[in-house]
Amino acid sequence: MGAHMPAAGGLHKAILNGKEIGCTAVQVFTSSPQQWAAKEITDEKAEAFRKAREETGIEAVVSHDSYLVNLAATEAALRKRSISALAGELLRCAKLGIPYAVTHMGAHKGDGEEVGLKRLAEGAAAVLAETPDSVSIAMETTAGQGTTMGYKFEHLGFVIEANKGHPRLVACLDTCHVFAAGYDIRTEETYNEMIEEFDRIVGLDRLRVIHVNDSMRPFASRKDRHAHIGQGEIGEDAFRRVVNDPRIRHASLILETPDPDEMHEVNLKRLKSYLSA
Repeated sequence: MGAHMPAAGGLHKAILNGKEIGCTAVQVFTSSPQQWAAKEITDEKAEAFRKAREETGIEAVVSHDSYLVNLAATEAALRKRSISALAGELLRCAKLGIPYAVTHMGAHKGDGEEVGLKRLAEGAAAVLAETPDSVSIAMETTAGQGTTMGYKFEHLGFVIEANKGHPRLVACLDTCHVFAAGYDIRTEETYNEMIEEFDRIVGLDRLRVIHVNDSMRPFASRKDRHAHIGQGEIGEDAFRRVVNDPRIRHASLILETPDPDEMHEVNLKRLKSYLSA
């Protein structure tokens, strides 16, 4: 259980700062999420990162790829650049010993979901072919804003099936996103329905990361706006279920709530307070 931690001063700082606020899991950007260019992970950087994990005991580390990546882009040049960028992310993860790279599914930009999903599946296949077996692509559920795909579990299932159940295609479930996309997790009944549907279509064995965020926007709004735990439209009860659900205990819980410097520690303590004795 932990948070997405900033890496100012070096990637190893994200691990050390995460430990300070009580993280046992950390998510990082291995490069700027707003730029195509990425700095090389030198041997020195990789060693500092390894030492920080060893020192803190934080073994559960995931990355999040660039926001620019769109494997379903209309333009062939942008698709090619996106494949290269995501492959680069996985290569950096391999050097750092990070097993999962979380990625947004992409947007079809008006070409339709059928075309977009086909491109996504082909792009994922290309990335997997170019990268080592030590790192998996963690496809993230989305709110479905604009033409973004991934707001239905079927979208993740399509990519997995199109790639013949490739073992390195795994999933990241975002609580804010699924709520905004139309999966109501506020009651025990609807939460269980969501978990069972995910298991049937994607498979809980592929669920490796859970982004734990409340939602500023109402149910089924298709708007991606994160809120502090228990202070949004989802409310506390859903997060009590998430942290105590034995079916998803194998997945890392990662906060991406606002105001990280001031509030990550607060939100993390709140999550931990929900744990059953």
